[in-house]
Amino acid sequence: MTTLHFDRSHPGHYGEAITLSPLVRRVVANNPGPFTFTGTVTHIIGRGEVAVLDPGPDDPDHIAALMAATAGETITTIVVSHTHRDHTDGVEALRAMTNARVIGCAPHAGTEEADPLEASINLIYAPQQVLSDGELVNGKGWTLETVATPGHTRNHLAFALKEENALFPGDLVMAWSTTVIAPPDGNMRQYKQSLRKLLARSEDPYYPAHGTSLADAKAYVAALLAHREARERHILDLLGTGPHTIPALVAAMYPDLAPNLRGAAGLSVRAHLDELQQDGRIGLHATSGEPAYSRL
Repeated sequence: MTTLHFDRSHPGHYGEAITLSPLVRRVVANNPGPFTFTGTVTHIIGRGEVAVLDPGPDDPDHIAALMAATAGETITTIVVSHTHRDHTDGVEALRAMTNARVIGCAPHAGTEEADPLEASINLIYAPQQVLSDGELVNGKGWTLETVATPGHTRNHLAFALKEENALFPGDLVMAWSTTVIAPPDGNMRQYKQSLRKLLARSEDPYYPAHGTSLADAKAYVAALLAHREARERHILDLLGTGPHTIPALVAAMYPDLAPNLRGAAGLSVRAHLDELQQDGRIGLHATSGEPAYSRL
C-alpha cells in the first residue's frame, strides 16, 4: 500500500484572513466535521476588485469575516467549485451584500436515488454563468482558468490562477486526507482521470478547500493516484478469497479507522466496486442479506 503523508495542522483561526500569496487570502469557516476537517476554506483572489471562491456555509459570522477581510475592496465575482452545501450555502447571503456575479460549476443534475450525502447537495444553487473546461475568468490583476475535474462530484471544477501558476483544486485534492468518492454523484473512474489530468499540468502550490496549502503538488497527486490503484488491488485480493460485503471490506482494509469515518470509507469502497463491476472484473454474489461481491 502506498503511504501518503497528510498534513492535519489547522489552516488558521476562524474568521481570520490569512495571506497566502500576493493574490490569495484564505478565511476558514467554523464548520468542522468528518467531511470538512477543520472547516471549509474560502479563498479571496486578487486585490481591490476580488473574487471569492466557495463562500462556504450560510454562517453569518463567516460571511461577516469575508466582508471584513475585503473592507475597502469590491467583491465582483463569486466562484463555485461544486454544489456541496459546505461550499455553496453562503452564496446567496454574499451575493445579497455585494451584488457580485455568481459563476462556476453547473447546478446539480442528478435524478437517481439519493446517496447518503444527498442532503449535503445544494439543490437551489443557480449560477448566472456555468463555466466550461478551459474557460477563463478575468478580474483586475487576476485570471482563473477553469479545469473540469469530475469525480468527487459530477460537476466539480478546479481553477488555475494564471498569474501565480497556482491551483485551487476544491475537494479533489486535499493535504489532510484522501477525497471521499460517494456514488452515484461521485465516480472513481472520473476521479482518477481528473488526477491524471492534474499530473499533466504545471501548477504548484495547491490551495485546497479544506485544510492547509499543498506544495510539491505533482508528487502528492501521483501518490494519491497510486494509493487509489493500490486500494483497487487490495479489494481484488480480498474478493479472491471469497465474497465480501462492503462493511467486511472496510473492516479488512481500514482496521484502525475511527468509527465516525467508516461510512465515508464505505462510500469510497463502493465507488471502487462500481468501477470494477463496470469493467466486468467482479459481480454481485447471491445472498439474502447484505449485498456481497466476488471476483469473476
